Amino acid sequence: MAPERLEDPAFIEVLQQLTIPLIAVDEAHCISQWGHDFRPSYRYIQNVINELQNDPIVLALTATATTQVRQDICQLLNIPPTHKIMTTFARPNLAFKVLKSEDSDLFLKDYINKNKNEVGIIYAATRKNVEQIYKQLKQANFAVAKYHAGLDNNEREKYQEAFLHDKVNVIVATSAFGMGIDKSNVRYVIHYQMPKNMESYYQEAGRAGRDGLESECILFYRPQDVQVQRYLIEQSVHQDRLNRELEKLQAMIDYCHMENCLQTSILNYFGEGDIQPCGHCANCTDTREKSDVTTDTQKVLSCVIRMGQRFGKVMVAQVLTGSKNKKVTNFGFQDLQTYGALSHKTLKEMNLFIEFLVSEDYLTVEQGEFPTIKITKKGNLVLKGELQVFRKQQAKSTQIIGEQPLFEDLRQWRREVAKVENVPPFVIFSDQTLRDICLKMPKNLDELLTVKGIGEQKKVKYGIGLLKVIANHCDEETIPIKDELKLPSYLITLELYQKGKSVRDIALIRGLSPNTIEDHLIRCAEEELLSLKNHIPDKFKAMLQEAAKNYYEEGLSFMRKQLPEDISYFMIKAFLVENPLIGKNDNND
Repeated sequence: MAPERLEDPAFIEVLQQLTIPLIAVDEAHCISQWGHDFRPSYRYIQNVINELQNDPIVLALTATATTQVRQDICQLLNIPPTHKIMTTFARPNLAFKVLKSEDSDLFLKDYINKNKNEVGIIYAATRKNVEQIYKQLKQANFAVAKYHAGLDNNEREKYQEAFLHDKVNVIVATSAFGMGIDKSNVRYVIHYQMPKNMESYYQEAGRAGRDGLESECILFYRPQDVQVQRYLIEQSVHQDRLNRELEKLQAMIDYCHMENCLQTSILNYFGEGDIQPCGHCANCTDTREKSDVTTDTQKVLSCVIRMGQRFGKVMVAQVLTGSKNKKVTNFGFQDLQTYGALSHKTLKEMNLFIEFLVSEDYLTVEQGEFPTIKITKKGNLVLKGELQVFRKQQAKSTQIIGEQPLFEDLRQWRREVAKVENVPPFVIFSDQTLRDICLKMPKNLDELLTVKGIGEQKKVKYGIGLLKVIANHCDEETIPIKDELKLPSYLITLELYQKGKSVRDIALIRGLSPNTIEDHLIRCAEEELLSLKNHIPDKFKAMLQEAAKNYYEEGLSFMRKQLPEDISYFMIKAFLVENPLIGKNDNND
């Protein structure tokens, strides 16, 4: 239930009459004012617990809580610190990347094209952004869906279902998308704009690679996104929480500009220390040469000091690039020794360089109505010549996974089977299972059981279909031995038929020909396990009866030639099974 209901006295009276053994608080970070998604209604939970007639066990659950928030949760819900269980925040299969100064629209199209067979989510900050990106991708002929609160329920459901069932590989969405959706084969998550805090970012980025396979999380950074997020925070957050939220925003900005391991930075943010570099984020795998920027750094730090450490990065950047902005001249900064000291840089480059120095702790941002930058102890060491500063440059889009013909054919087979069963493709098999098939190349039904994600039930249901796909990619023939199946093949067909599957559907699922499936159904009818009367149209019954009486002894082939083309062999066989005495008795007479 929503915690807002706890504000209703009548509802509290009902709870007090019940014996409640356990209370589970999901999204428990919402109880803390230090949390990224504080909801005052969560504060009612402990009051209600205190008013209950018994003393229930309290279980608080969260996936995005910093050290301070975890402490707050324990204190507010009276949970002893010794009862706290914390697993790692690390997602070793995710490769993080931040892209700055990119043509984001061009990169997006290039990236999706290179990974056109992969599933991805693109997050945008506003409905307007979602619509713009969606339109651009549609015009570039990409199969894409969209999701935001401005769509009506039917539209949202239509796009969501298309994405879940792999009818489209890409969805563009606001942060509302993804809650409660467990699509395991998302290979990449792209943030078109920077989120307002690390908690939101990691929750959304974490929707990639839930099947454990390698996936990519890319974040676009633009300076204007910072202003947008700052404005949204100032408009939506109470004054007593403003600086706290702006500090979270600054942590996100720092993440975008750092050159150390990105995953380590995230884990440190959530309170995990002594973490080794992940080895596969964009920063860890960056082989570009580092250039010595110590002199440029000293010029920036010197300029900050000469300006009295009372201004923000924009003003400092304007002074360093020699801007003739009226504010610069009004303060007399054109007379400073550092005025124009880095005039070879553009204002945009200068702003990014200052952000880099903040992220590496040479400068710090003091929050307030007008944020100002100040020099840190580390920055002072650089000014004294006791520490050098090095910096890297930029990169291009990549392909997540190389071409794998068998994997693509398995995905196509899975897509067709999922369509028949009316379920999302990952319900049939995850990408991880399909990749394990590609690795192990099973040649018979028993070997399929060595594949991760395939048990006895899925072996029986899908085994032959899988082996046929594999057989097309190797010289050796697969060996679907009937004795390997604990259940006779025709009874497996019967089970699917009784679930409402058509002959064509069962043939696709099982990797058998439609004729074989029809023979299975005939055998089931002979054993009186089902009736095939619905396969015999009323308009043909008289013709079938006449043919059976006159030509039964001549055999099926002769009978078939005496009948209209619309009447199939299966229809004749079904008629004979359902009417076993016709033909036989007449000929015996």
